[in-house]
Amino acid sequence: MTPIKHALTIAGTDPTGGAGIQADLKTFQELHVYGMSVLTSIVAQNTMGVKDIHHLPIDFIELQLQSVIEDIYPHAIKTGMIAQKEMMALLATKLGSLQNVPYICDPVMMAKNGDPLLEKDVRSFLRDTLVPLATIVTPNIAEAEDLIDMKIDTLEDMKKAAERIIHELGAKYVVIKGGSLNGEATDVFYGKSQEFHILDAPRTDTKHTHGTGCTFSAAITSELAKGVPIFEAVKKAKQFTAAAIAHSLNIGHGYGPTNHWAYRLNASSN
Repeated sequence: MTPIKHALTIAGTDPTGGAGIQADLKTFQELHVYGMSVLTSIVAQNTMGVKDIHHLPIDFIELQLQSVIEDIYPHAIKTGMIAQKEMMALLATKLGSLQNVPYICDPVMMAKNGDPLLEKDVRSFLRDTLVPLATIVTPNIAEAEDLIDMKIDTLEDMKKAAERIIHELGAKYVVIKGGSLNGEATDVFYGKSQEFHILDAPRTDTKHTHGTGCTFSAAITSELAKGVPIFEAVKKAKQFTAAAIAHSLNIGHGYGPTNHWAYRLNASSN
């Protein structure tokens, strides 16, 4: 019997279940890895927006992380919303000490409706501390623009931004998610030892895309935990997320959640 792989998410919550820790754990389960979590912030939000955020004490975040590592060592780790410099400094130290554990950095900066989750100076600190440690960083267009301070309007802009994130910020790989641009949902994958790869998926006409970034990065984390090569992991995550968007649950009064079991149902019907 093949030993089960373990994936760890370090992020904030979403009480309506579409994003954050909850979306990550659903994705881990669907992709057959054992999911674990360290909470950084408790977020009062729903599909319509963020109401309030309560950040957990730094020493308690550290205690959670230590509790996981000393008992069930993760095969891959992702971070989502890391809202304070002190949290980032702690995680930079802890992640930097782990050996041969892929680290997926989802630089969560704002909610789906545009509500900011990080102050500008905190976003800069994330760029300088966590991004350089990343096996792969997964920004959307707005996040990539913020990371390297340039406007992104075209596919060529996405490629230039990807190069800068790798060669200036130090991540090993990057995938820039182009869902906010016109046309197909086109992502750009790039790394120091890889050429550009363009990943396309048909665009689904829906507003129910809450938590897609969390789901996408959690799917990459799942596949890397299983030892899948990085570009294959990104392709699988793209397929998983596209299915989750295409088969909408149509719940919530705002930007509703995606369907985390859609990929499984599609696979079983083929």
